[in-house]
Amino acid sequence: MGLKSALSKPFAAFAVWQINKWKYNAVNAQQQILKRLVATAALTAFGKDHDFSHIKDYTDFKKHVPIQDYEGLKPYVDRVVAGESDVLWTGKPLYFAKTSGTTSGVKYIPLTKESMPEHIKAARNAILTYINETGKADFVNGKMIFLQGSPVLTVKNGINVGRLSGIVAHHVPAYLQKNRLPSYQTNIIEDWEQKVDAIVEETISEDMTLISGIPPWVQMYFDKLSAKAGGKKIADLFKNFSLFIYGGVNFEPYRAKIEQSIGRRIDSIETYPASEGFIAYQDQQGDKGLLLLANAGIFYEFIPADEYYNDQPTRLSLGEIDLNTNYALILNTNAGLWGYSIGDTVKFVSKNPYKIVVTGRIKHFISAFGEHVIGEEVEHALLTVANEEKVEITEFTVAPQVNPKAGELPYHEWFIEFSKPPQDVMAFSKKVDEALQKKNIYYFDLIEGSILQPLIVRTLQKDAFVNYMKRVGKLGGQNKVPRLSNDRKLADELERYIV
Repeated sequence: MGLKSALSKPFAAFAVWQINKWKYNAVNAQQQILKRLVATAALTAFGKDHDFSHIKDYTDFKKHVPIQDYEGLKPYVDRVVAGESDVLWTGKPLYFAKTSGTTSGVKYIPLTKESMPEHIKAARNAILTYINETGKADFVNGKMIFLQGSPVLTVKNGINVGRLSGIVAHHVPAYLQKNRLPSYQTNIIEDWEQKVDAIVEETISEDMTLISGIPPWVQMYFDKLSAKAGGKKIADLFKNFSLFIYGGVNFEPYRAKIEQSIGRRIDSIETYPASEGFIAYQDQQGDKGLLLLANAGIFYEFIPADEYYNDQPTRLSLGEIDLNTNYALILNTNAGLWGYSIGDTVKFVSKNPYKIVVTGRIKHFISAFGEHVIGEEVEHALLTVANEEKVEITEFTVAPQVNPKAGELPYHEWFIEFSKPPQDVMAFSKKVDEALQKKNIYYFDLIEGSILQPLIVRTLQKDAFVNYMKRVGKLGGQNKVPRLSNDRKLADELERYIV
């Protein structure tokens, strides 16, 4: 055992001791955070406009602070971007995390001196809780790779701007820097395919022990590694590779192919980071629920997903939630986001401690006919049948076909890139449709009532989604393919890749 791994175990035990102090007292931790957030921001422009000085509790808070997405906060963000101080939070941000918005173009998410350390601490603690639970720490002696955006930052009115993963790269602890790959020179390559090729060259002969990234882009890295090594499995290249850390998307659709590429099953940690805040991570190997970070500078609110578009939706604090209910997630943060709808939906699977699973995006659903099918349902239906049929899926998305050929009923159209296709696509489609009917009663009624015909699967060419993302300039980094769309924009683009 190396020195780093030996020291990491008592460090991990101490970190878990600290976590446990709020883990089983999360509601009280949230109440204290709300008080601190409101008190700190009372004299900001937003605090004055929303009368923070008169907010005494959560009931008051709901009366003063509206629910809003980026567009709602944009007038305040624009003032911060222009260089004004004390607008959403005290002083000026340390950084802006630059992301692409669907309606607002580029989004600038503030990261402050209070919020930035929480991102780093959460990423660190995800690993430390794993070490404490399993006793496995040898991986810290080997090389670690984090597939991420470029660390190159620009400056806008005195504030550094970059992608979140690139910003985080500047905060990797010194004791990990020598273990960390890729090199800075490789990390700053903007073209994703060129970058992955360069990463392959740098890592193929190294003792890689930990690999982290969004699953589809990690799969691209594995494919290129294997091709370079004459078809070898990743486990044969990296004998000591033992931990995979991922986030951003549900891993299950990618699990079979990634594990096939590796050549064996290895431990993994799911994380839930976002530019707006690090929200949760998996703290137990046998539990798919993610520990909600109730003491990390974020006050959470939850809106029942089926009320989200109501004029006056129900707003709940952590102590008011129910298990197994789909909620839209709302954030109030020490970076100055208030009543901020992040766009994700979550479901609680435990209250002691509070643990969630991410169920989808509030805007990623299909309800062209009133069925309101969500991401969790389509993933469950597809993966259940795929596992039964020994089918492997690279990527997929679903859209409604409202205007089919004359004489046909409308249907849900599934665009699937298979790495191991079914022997009979029509029979496979029928089973997936039956599984979806069992998950969603509204969809069942529409099929039963002959309003919709059963779903239709379109088999796509190899690398269809990679080629699509490349064509629209979204290959790599933090970009993800939406599982569901309520329109045909993505579907129409993918038609060119149908086999």
